[in-house]
Amino acid sequence: MTRAKVAVLISGSGTNMAALLYAAKHPDCPYEIVLVASNNPDAEGLTLAQGEGISTFAQSHKGIDRAAFDAIMQQQIEKADATHVALAGYMRILSDAFVQQWEGRMLNIHPSLLPKYTGLHTHQRALDAGDKVAGCSVHLVTPELDAGPVLGQTEVLIRPNDTAETLAERVKIAEHQLYPRILSAYVSRDKDPEWLVAQVRERAMAQPEADEVSSHGMPCFGIIGGKKFAYVSVDHHGDGKTALLVKISGAEEQAMLIDSDEDRYYRPAYFGDGWIGIRLDLGDTDWDHIADWLAKSWRAVAPKKLTKLMDVAGEF
Repeated sequence: MTRAKVAVLISGSGTNMAALLYAAKHPDCPYEIVLVASNNPDAEGLTLAQGEGISTFAQSHKGIDRAAFDAIMQQQIEKADATHVALAGYMRILSDAFVQQWEGRMLNIHPSLLPKYTGLHTHQRALDAGDKVAGCSVHLVTPELDAGPVLGQTEVLIRPNDTAETLAERVKIAEHQLYPRILSAYVSRDKDPEWLVAQVRERAMAQPEADEVSSHGMPCFGIIGGKKFAYVSVDHHGDGKTALLVKISGAEEQAMLIDSDEDRYYRPAYFGDGWIGIRLDLGDTDWDHIADWLAKSWRAVAPKKLTKLMDVAGEF
């Protein structure tokens, strides 16, 4: 099993980092911690990580421009060959450039049920609002603070005599349970057949007059009342692959694609020279490229009256 490589950024005790680290010790965990970095050289979590044999890096942010500091962190993360970044009590607002570099690959744990109570003092704000439940959220990091898509949440009941401190203690326990589970699921999704099929479905059904049926046990996409332009093969005939099958011009294009990347492209059995198989389960799928393939394959089978309408619409 190839494990995702995660860099964890902390600023203090690193208890969520520790939860991620110890979860990663299980042989079935789909990620490993390759770096723990901090903007606080005195962060307690650094000592814990070092004691577990994890590489660490610390650099105070004081007196350093935000973009320049993030560039330092980026250099260390790249040096560690990390594929994902997990923020775990990292008390720094990140530059837009840094966030964009890790778009879709950086997660954060936040002590509220987002979108409620972004920012600080979340527990007291929940108490002041008279909420019956508090909790925590794991979300993708976007330039807007605590506004990225929520990947998972855990509710924590608020007791009548709770203070911000007592509530925070129980929410922290929930965080330690939630974060490793969500991170594991997220880094595994690029090889999860259900998620991969859903990604293809979203893009295939965006084509004009597209519909979906099941054909030979595979999700199949075509034009309503017309020809099929895409299939998703999931371990078809026990080949162990999750792949998109789309139309191409013929044997010459098929051979050229396979020669260019034989790990990704292949000749699908029983489909002939007019189709190509594109592996989706390699962990590095370019989904914009897949959308282009689907659009091209749709156009190859669409009736001329439909493509003409599309061409006219594209002129406006």
